[in-house]
Amino acid sequence: MVNSKAEALGVIFPNSYDSLVPELVSERLMASIPFASRYRMCDFIISSMVHSGIDNISVIVRKNYHSLLDHLGSGREWDLVRKNGGLNIVPPFAQKQVKMYAGRIEALESIRGYLNKQTEKYIILSDANIAVNFDFNELLDAHIKSGADVTMVYRKQSIPEALIRQSTSSEDLYYSLGINGDRVSKIYINPTEDGEMNFSLNIYVVERELLIRMIDDAYLRGYTYFVRDILDRQIDNLDIRGYCYEGYVAHIHDTKSYFEENMRLLQEENLNALFSDNQIYTKIRDDNPTRYIQGAKAKNVMVADGCVIEGEVENSVLFRGVHVGKGAKVKNCVLMQDTVIGENASVEYVITDKNVTITNNKSLTGNDSYQVYVAKGQIV
Repeated sequence: MVNSKAEALGVIFPNSYDSLVPELVSERLMASIPFASRYRMCDFIISSMVHSGIDNISVIVRKNYHSLLDHLGSGREWDLVRKNGGLNIVPPFAQKQVKMYAGRIEALESIRGYLNKQTEKYIILSDANIAVNFDFNELLDAHIKSGADVTMVYRKQSIPEALIRQSTSSEDLYYSLGINGDRVSKIYINPTEDGEMNFSLNIYVVERELLIRMIDDAYLRGYTYFVRDILDRQIDNLDIRGYCYEGYVAHIHDTKSYFEENMRLLQEENLNALFSDNQIYTKIRDDNPTRYIQGAKAKNVMVADGCVIEGEVENSVLFRGVHVGKGAKVKNCVLMQDTVIGENASVEYVITDKNVTITNNKSLTGNDSYQVYVAKGQIV
């Protein structure tokens, strides 16, 4: 195996696909959306990079990033407090040359000076709308052995319906790949066809110096999107390879998929597939263990620490500090941090954001095709 450990730096785009989940990102960005009872979406990519020996990670934020700053802090939980490298969060306007970017080209151009000073040979680019336990060393090995200019990670699956519905209205593009052997022969932009395709996970590997040259040239031409404006235009001149990922992926592309991906983790095989390889790190909150008060009932649930359960909970995901009151019934719900379900209340197919209160005796019901969402801090 090629010793690629620590030969790459990571660059994460935490605002990608914000437009697809407007309810969930009204006060945060995609990377800081709570997921799987105690994590945020960014925890999975960052933890995977750290486990692969990548200890120089930049997060280029665009807007609504205060919750992400609070969550990541100095990077201590991910062992990214370093004298050299470590976690580098780049907000817009932090430096004279940094501005609010429209696409990856402007985002990368804004940190060109930083990239030019680094010593790692490769750069891994990734979005943060996927929960995955990824071995980046295997990806780097495949990239180096192939001699490719760029390696694109894809997964064999159908295009999510939510992406197809919003393909003309969203600024965020999605891609599928035509593969000949392991070489990318065609890039399809916002495809709408049915059936299994080589769906891009928006994870890329490229040599640092080559990326800087490509970004400089594209920026001068006024280009915006890395894949559409660089890779697709240069597909005959660049050696672009595909890397098929066959592991577990939770992909967030609308509020319904957010609910469904949380629910999928209530199945043991899916939970093991996402968490069994390497530990996923997250911000520590020193809560007491969850308490189940006499008379409480719980069936097929994922419950974080700090919860108090007095009523009935079934087929639900509860984040830290959730309180389910006496006589309350919670079924098929995702309840974010510090949600309070009052006594004798009933909620089914509901997503509550942080610090929501459902008062005593209230009933709130959605269904499997449409979940009721309650915004952060609301009292119902």
